Amino acid sequence: MAAALAAVFGMAGAEAWSQDVSKFPDWKGQWVRIGGGGQYDPTKPPVRGQQPPLKPEYQAIWEANIAEGRQGGQYYNTQVRCMPGGMPRMMFAYEPMEVIVLPDITYIHITFNSEFRRIYTDGRDWPTDPETSFSGYSIGKWIDSDGDGRYDTLEVETRHLKGPRIFDPSGIPMHEDNQTIVKERIFLDKENPNILRDEITTTDNALTRPWTVTRGYSRARNAQWIEHSCAENNDYIFIEGQTYHIGLDGKLHPSRKDQPPPDLRHFNK
Repeated sequence: MAAALAAVFGMAGAEAWSQDVSKFPDWKGQWVRIGGGGQYDPTKPPVRGQQPPLKPEYQAIWEANIAEGRQGGQYYNTQVRCMPGGMPRMMFAYEPMEVIVLPDITYIHITFNSEFRRIYTDGRDWPTDPETSFSGYSIGKWIDSDGDGRYDTLEVETRHLKGPRIFDPSGIPMHEDNQTIVKERIFLDKENPNILRDEITTTDNALTRPWTVTRGYSRARNAQWIEHSCAENNDYIFIEGQTYHIGLDGKLHPSRKDQPPPDLRHFNK
């Protein structure tokens, strides 16, 4: 009898889950970023063409990062050191991403550096004692914007982030207090269901106002997934804030002309 009841309830649960899933959009497949380069706003030119609304002191930090990058340095760029880009930079999807939609949670896996997000859509509130992370804590809400009985837009808010994080490879800085709040509207393009849009609004104390950009991703169904490991082919070496390279000969190389060698006082010369 107990086994029969369990079977009945199990069937009912599976049927209810199936009906629930039918209300959600089809975001299956591999999503590949649209737009070349690694700039934060893909609609604008890289580096100074981004025109980030930075406060003066953070504009100065950015200028210093730009100068360092032009001289071959990359210490400011956390991803080059194999650290997670975190939010919102991880949504560049430097390598393809996968979106897994379930009724009470949506998972986003980024192939690049294996970054991972959980977006809770079960109605929970913010945690009272959160554990900060590079991807943050995300709470989402599904919206039926056209009233057809199916959800089409996921609204997300992300808080409880940790650093260091920057906006993009040019070194657009974020505030060291890590009080960043990122709000998103994720939806399929109305003209092309194989394009996913993510409208991202970032509020950060390095900015004079919230900064909104829209990123896009094209869908490839049944695509092959390739593993990306940052450390596998990373030839950067950072010593006392200086950027060096490991050459093809396996030896340490400078990243710019006339760069001083590292202090090797603790090694036999």
